[in-house]
Amino acid sequence: MRSQISRASGEEPVGSSLRLCLAASGGGHVRQLLDLEPLWRDYRSFFVTEDTALGESIAADRECYFVPHVALGQAKLGNPLAMLMGALRSIGTSFSIIRRTRPDVVITTGAGSMIFVMMWAKLLGARTILVDSFARFEEPSAFARLAAPLADLRIAQSKRSAEKWKGALAFDPFKMIDTPRPAKEPLMFATVGATLPFPRLVDLVRGARAKGQIPERIVLQVGKGADCESDDENLRCVETLPFDEVRSLLDKADLVVCHGGTGSLITALRAGCRVIAVPRRFEQGEHYDNHQAEITETFRQRGLLETADTPEEFAQALERVRGREPLRATTDPSDLIAYLREWIEEKA
Repeated sequence: MRSQISRASGEEPVGSSLRLCLAASGGGHVRQLLDLEPLWRDYRSFFVTEDTALGESIAADRECYFVPHVALGQAKLGNPLAMLMGALRSIGTSFSIIRRTRPDVVITTGAGSMIFVMMWAKLLGARTILVDSFARFEEPSAFARLAAPLADLRIAQSKRSAEKWKGALAFDPFKMIDTPRPAKEPLMFATVGATLPFPRLVDLVRGARAKGQIPERIVLQVGKGADCESDDENLRCVETLPFDEVRSLLDKADLVVCHGGTGSLITALRAGCRVIAVPRRFEQGEHYDNHQAEITETFRQRGLLETADTPEEFAQALERVRGREPLRATTDPSDLIAYLREWIEEKA
């Protein structure tokens, strides 16, 4: 895997000459930075992220650097050596990037190796803004607690989480959309996300298809290296997809089956899809903790989606989502963007 890439779009910002580093690991973390585009597009900005399909999409037309993946949860899942080796590689790669780019401000949504980006940037004189993940409704993430001493500004995305994170400000971006959803096709988009394999989700979709429970066409994204064989002409199986194609599929798909990451959930809900979430479970070795179960249960209680863990639950969820008009929701960070713009111009 390549550890670093840099490509520039050639477009010059129209605003401040400040240099912004936008740092986030794969999946929903980096998607939350993309939502802040009305802020960072006016600066000389660049991304630091991981080598995922979404990272590749960003690198195609923006200055972007890749760092190795590392997470505390790797040790929890019984692979501390992978965590240690990833951390060592990330320390060196992050230093090389920050020394070369010399940002004035770092904005990060976490997690894992982004602590080294914050550390080197702070040591070289940058101001640092830590926006904790939207996925953390009840309390700050482990990354937020660990990286807090490096942050000049701490932002939580729920009031309850801010109350448990000393010095944090709360900006809740969640909003309901009251306009009707766009016209949809008889299409299911099932995705495991950009960072980790998830064979249980894939098996649920394939099993329901074999039982005749999914008559729609299916696009099934299974992750790098996963089994992608299919003799079903109406089931397209792919390892990864560019983010632009993901958005195009969501515009068309009536049904979405996805893991419990906020990036995948919000993107599908914004597009007006009927959503079934299969949260990754720590006890099954699918993620570093059970925060996806917290997210999906909160969304289920609001009537936004259905959840499933077993084939029986998946069949019931299909029946329920087809039986009602889906609700639409999104995240609107406009208040946060306005605050960050003022803070950056005053502090940096």
